[in-house]
Amino acid sequence: MFDLQNDLDDRRASGLLRRRLSAESAQGVRMRYDGRDYLSFCSNDYLGLASHPDLQQAACDAARQWGTGAGASHLLGGHSQVHDELEQALADFAGTERALLFSTGYMANLGVLAGLVGRGGCIHQDRLNHASLIDGGLLSRAKLQRYPHGDHSRARKNLAVNPDARQILATDGVFSMDGDVAPLAQLISACRDRDALCYIDDAHGLGVIGPQGRGALELAGIQPDSDEHRDCVLLMGTLGKAFGSFGAFVAGSGEWIETLVQQARTYIYTTALPPAQAAVSLASVEIVKTEHWRREHLAVLIDRFRAGCRERGIELMASDTPIQPVMVSDNQKALDVAEHLRRNGLMVFAIRQPTVPAGSERLRITFSASHAEADVDRLLDGLEQAGL
Repeated sequence: MFDLQNDLDDRRASGLLRRRLSAESAQGVRMRYDGRDYLSFCSNDYLGLASHPDLQQAACDAARQWGTGAGASHLLGGHSQVHDELEQALADFAGTERALLFSTGYMANLGVLAGLVGRGGCIHQDRLNHASLIDGGLLSRAKLQRYPHGDHSRARKNLAVNPDARQILATDGVFSMDGDVAPLAQLISACRDRDALCYIDDAHGLGVIGPQGRGALELAGIQPDSDEHRDCVLLMGTLGKAFGSFGAFVAGSGEWIETLVQQARTYIYTTALPPAQAAVSLASVEIVKTEHWRREHLAVLIDRFRAGCRERGIELMASDTPIQPVMVSDNQKALDVAEHLRRNGLMVFAIRQPTVPAGSERLRITFSASHAEADVDRLLDGLEQAGL
């Protein structure tokens, strides 16, 4: 028998009950919830594009041309010319031969891992990988091995255990709760030496890090379509974070992408992304490529925040990305600090188990190119007043 109410009561008593807030405004750094305005530091809209007027106009124009839904899966009539254009634009941006659209990053990760490795294979994962990568590994029915966070030496040793198996090493590019960057050069080298695939979920890196915003691979100096890397590197990126749109894509060599078209169940058996949404993403890619000031401004905000925290003795993790976790290491204190900030008009969420292990509770602060330096100062004052 399921005693659901008792389970919910236990969760509430432990301070682990999640609840939703319903926004009464468009996405941005200034949000309205329950009739009150907040300065928000909890969005993944890193470049401030989610409400960009050019993307709004692209959505309106494309809806008139393409309608509001794809009507079918990509392989049964739902694929359109604008999907083709977006896939080519994403491949060009990522520096790969081809790209393939998925409805979400979660579906992309499930489809890639289950579509490329099955029973008899092995998937190696960083212990702090996103839940979608972990779930994809479990659903693939391959052997799952996890290595300590960022430990490329252990990953290399793990890859050597089953040299004859088909192997994938899967890692976040930028880790969503810690904000640090995977050691991709070393991980890819280990995969190349063992004829394994390195699959990078760069949902939080693409558009944000690297000189041209091409993410963790660019930051590591990796050219994914070079002769050295094209057979051992596959990239996943989302369109609902830095790109301010919706959807996801996988980019790599023609052989990898064609294999996913044939074998990735989450691509084959789902309705295609609406063409109008693809047109929004197409417009967004151009902004990400040309408006470098957004990344430059983000870097200024991050430096200002980290310097201010050092001055105030506030503990941060080692992150140079827009994800800036403030360590609290206590469940109730994290909730109390978040509530204090909220009473003062600052929207920041406490991150608790099971998203992070018990004892590593934190405030997950994220910055957007739409924030001003004065916004950072206001947040710093709020954190200090909350007793951090």
